[in-house]
Amino acid sequence: MNEQALSIGQLPGIPEAGGLTVSQASLLPYSSRWSRFVSAICAGILLASLAGILWLSLTVPKLQRFEEPDRALDLMVSRMMEAQDGLRRAPGWQQWMAEWTMDNQADASRQAIRWYRELIAITNDPLAKLRLAILLGESNHEAEALAEAQGWHDRGTSAERFRQMIQAAYGTASLSLAQETDLQAMLAETLPNGWFYDHLAARLANRAGDHVLLTTVEMQSQMKEEQVQQWIRPLMIVELGCLALGSVMLLGIVRFKGQRSNVLQLHSPGVPPPWAGWTAAAVILRGGALGALLTIAFLSIPLLNQGSWRALAIPLANLPLLAIAYVHLLKPAGLDFWEGFGLRINRRDLGRLVCIIFGVIAAALWGEWVMGQAAEVFKLENHWTEWFDQDLVWATPTMLVTSLIEYVILAPIFEELAFRGLLFAMLRRRFAFLPAALLSATIFALAHGYSLLGFISVLWSGFLWAWIYDRTGSLIPGMVAHALNNLLVCLTVMALLR
Repeated sequence: MNEQALSIGQLPGIPEAGGLTVSQASLLPYSSRWSRFVSAICAGILLASLAGILWLSLTVPKLQRFEEPDRALDLMVSRMMEAQDGLRRAPGWQQWMAEWTMDNQADASRQAIRWYRELIAITNDPLAKLRLAILLGESNHEAEALAEAQGWHDRGTSAERFRQMIQAAYGTASLSLAQETDLQAMLAETLPNGWFYDHLAARLANRAGDHVLLTTVEMQSQMKEEQVQQWIRPLMIVELGCLALGSVMLLGIVRFKGQRSNVLQLHSPGVPPPWAGWTAAAVILRGGALGALLTIAFLSIPLLNQGSWRALAIPLANLPLLAIAYVHLLKPAGLDFWEGFGLRINRRDLGRLVCIIFGVIAAALWGEWVMGQAAEVFKLENHWTEWFDQDLVWATPTMLVTSLIEYVILAPIFEELAFRGLLFAMLRRRFAFLPAALLSATIFALAHGYSLLGFISVLWSGFLWAWIYDRTGSLIPGMVAHALNNLLVCLTVMALLR
């Protein structure tokens, strides 16, 4: 598409014949050779930053993200397996919902076994080997568990104790109460209270006929499983409610689209914006490069990357971009931030805004479900480190609040302003919706540095939020949907792991 008529830099009385005249071009910012050179330098900085993110994502082992990967994986797998065990006693609707949206127990076990094999290959941790053997035994792979344990022979006192426990729990030899008592004492000294301890202790008690201890361990396991379900169940209800209500909204949008072409329009001028695409490109390059340098500075200075100071990183990194955009894009067009990005909605449109937000959330959930089904077919999965956030799991209450402010408030606001309000809008000046949305969403997804499945998930979200901005002319629906998406993810991580 050719660039649409511009509202800035145009002189009255001067005809436009397929482009800007020399007089008009001289009024546009960033039109000199020096400005183009600066833009090229800024583009290099942004490309180098994006390449650095991709390089780190592809080359640095994901387990190096944690100081204690064994502790993190123990918590992750323990809670995941407790959640799976608890589903057996959950209401029917919850079992159906979990079957529809989550991995089943067999898939969860396979994932956990794969994760532990990866951890062992890097750390060679004896406790990780013990937990792997327990996972194999509890997944009806007793022969593999015994083979793992046999490899610990003559590897030291601890390894020999671990081998005895696995052979007693999953082997065929008889086990006396006296032997079981000694093994239970060793187990209590070896593993902390949790899924691995409970299941191995129950196995040993069952093999020795220790029904009192078996009943006690099973009751403790059920209490932990129910505690996990008490946190997960409300989130599933909220998600199911959003999906149902939002699906109705989506059907309504589809139904009225042909009858009312502006059913989604909430604000003008919307997209495409009333400023030159090449001016917007120069603004994005300069503001983005300064933001990248500020982000690197924040990450490099320990004091600024800790505590409540960290909450300033996102606003300050985006401040240059927004300031330059105001001076060279919004102000010349006679707009402020509220009008330029559709952040002011009339009261009469609030009902439609709520319906649109629910519709966008439902579209996101349906997309995630489709991706989940496709991932099963093509054997794709997110690495567990990509959604294990240490601040949400282990941080102090102050750091937890800081992280939630970052994820649920600051990131949705500033990412929507940058990637949809400026980048997508700039591309929309030159291209049709589909290429503009896909290109901006691809850059958005690459900047997160996730693996393939995570990249596709973020790509879908970015595409969806670009679509709703294009249709409504307002960033508010995308910001709210972005915030709610992040909130659901944070609450799920906290409910399962904290």
